[in-house]
Amino acid sequence: MKTKRVREPIVAIARNRAEEQSIVEALDLLPIDQIIKADDCVVITPNWVKAQPPNTATVVGPETLRELIQYVKTKNPKRIVVATGSGGDDTKKVFHSIGYDRVIAEENVEFIDLNYGPYVKLPLGHEIIKETEINQLINETDVLISFTQLKYHEEATMSASIKNIALGWPPAEVHGFPKKKLGIHEDLHGFIVAMTKKLPIDISIISVDKAMIGTGPSGGKAVNTEGLVIVSTDSLAADAVGGRLLGFLPQAVQYLYTLYRDGVGEADPRNMTMKGVTLEDAEKIFSVAAYGQEVVLDKNNQIKDLHGNR
Repeated sequence: MKTKRVREPIVAIARNRAEEQSIVEALDLLPIDQIIKADDCVVITPNWVKAQPPNTATVVGPETLRELIQYVKTKNPKRIVVATGSGGDDTKKVFHSIGYDRVIAEENVEFIDLNYGPYVKLPLGHEIIKETEINQLINETDVLISFTQLKYHEEATMSASIKNIALGWPPAEVHGFPKKKLGIHEDLHGFIVAMTKKLPIDISIISVDKAMIGTGPSGGKAVNTEGLVIVSTDSLAADAVGGRLLGFLPQAVQYLYTLYRDGVGEADPRNMTMKGVTLEDAEKIFSVAAYGQEVVLDKNNQIKDLHGNR
């Protein structure tokens, strides 16, 4: 499998009224030219879990996806592929009903439905699922970008950049709709850990512009924070920061803490390079939008450690 070009856990948080502008500003805070090179194959995996409109916080916005594609184009990759496999509805239904088909056609980039082959075998070493078939695009990918929303999740506790890849890539043709036939959900956290170790994410983009609370991944309440986004070179760091907005320290999300203990990424913000909007301000922005009052873990520039100690 490919190796990440930038391993430093850099997290950029940006906020503008336009989510598209926030993503560009946050990406510009990363060493992006070290990550995306000319002649790369760049794969963008957006969260298309179900055919519900973006204002429900179920899927990413098509125009924001367009902005991301256009940004990647400025780095002159040889190939840009939008690739995902929906678990809640047929991917093509999501593709056409939300308007992604128009964006991809107008931007002249490829689209691959990861729910189908051609396949290669991916050994996982998971207790239940020892290996899985996965689209052969994985062997052609130089840069993998996860683009998703921040959500509560009824089984995974939260859903962000890591779960987006771990559940977006296994094919529904093999695992069934909604990817529960062969045992993924018998040990969902363990499966996410196994997949994450095999599919390193180069850039994680988490939209909090339309986040989901209450439950998820598709039946919760949408929270509008007007353009708040988290972008990182480290998917675990991105999700750990997103989790703090939801009120979770890393150990509250089993797969995040397991990945941290296994050395896959950074979960402690004190060890991250933080840029842009401060973590405390991001927590304030989100909590006011979600609950009507400030609910903040990290007050007065004092970031809690992994276990909540000062």
